[in-house]
Amino acid sequence: MRDIAKYQGILPAFYACYDREGEISPEAVRKLTEYFVEKGVKGVYVGGSSGECIYHSVAERKLVLENVMAAAQGRLTVIAHVGCNSTRDSVELARHAESLGVDAIASIPPIYFHLPDDSIADYWNAMSDAAPNTDFVIYNIPQLAGVSLTMPLFRKMLENPRVVAVKNSSMPVQDIQMFLDEGTRGGRPFIVFNGPDEQLISGLAMGAGGGIGGTYAVMPELILKVWNLMKTGEVEKARKVQFDIDNIIYAMCGCKGNMYAAAKEILRRRTGIDVGGVRAPLSDLVPEDMPKIAACVALIDKAMARWAD
Repeated sequence: MRDIAKYQGILPAFYACYDREGEISPEAVRKLTEYFVEKGVKGVYVGGSSGECIYHSVAERKLVLENVMAAAQGRLTVIAHVGCNSTRDSVELARHAESLGVDAIASIPPIYFHLPDDSIADYWNAMSDAAPNTDFVIYNIPQLAGVSLTMPLFRKMLENPRVVAVKNSSMPVQDIQMFLDEGTRGGRPFIVFNGPDEQLISGLAMGAGGGIGGTYAVMPELILKVWNLMKTGEVEKARKVQFDIDNIIYAMCGCKGNMYAAAKEILRRRTGIDVGGVRAPLSDLVPEDMPKIAACVALIDKAMARWAD
């Protein structure tokens, strides 16, 4: 019987960590990992959208994961996103991730070419076969990947006994129910993660067993508050906290720079952890963004004071 309890909870998406020259900073990776341990989150999702994976080489992605695992020391559930544009690179990353002892590997579908379901299944199963002792998580993010996880494809993937979860970042909350219902058919242990940060409460209400999100790192206290309130059935209070979270996210997206650039600067101001900017072609912050960043920090501090009990 597979253990899905280790996935139930809040897993921030790990940010790309750079030094002043824009290269991967192992030191920053380890500091960020330790920060997540201290905040009490369930785990981390490494090498996904928030990790700017499509702008990293295979060697860089290995370096990040190696340092996360070295710092985590078993104190966090680690899901490593290993999807690349080519199956060959994806397989290499999957094999490497298993060698480090990650809890699960994950992948988006192949991007750019619109491939049939069989080709997508072959792509995912190739990396799963390269990590035969590791759980596999399907990452459904159609608004960026350009491909949706269809029910026929999902059913085909469920033939692989290592498939334990869907990280669902599509906006319809209904998708969570559909994947959960199919994934747990026959008593099979299965979990669906809520992806869109703005609707964490909705995803949890629909049955998501955890959340993975790109803004969690800047306000883990508030995200954990929603998780804990929903677990105790305090839905109205959770809704109010979610509203505060959403207003913070909207403010973060109001910068000229990329949202992840904003998140990293907020993280630096709130914690002192400097993980650098973002890698081109993502846009870094500009001077006129700085008052907006200060306003975001103030919103987070105000919300944390409001929900400190």
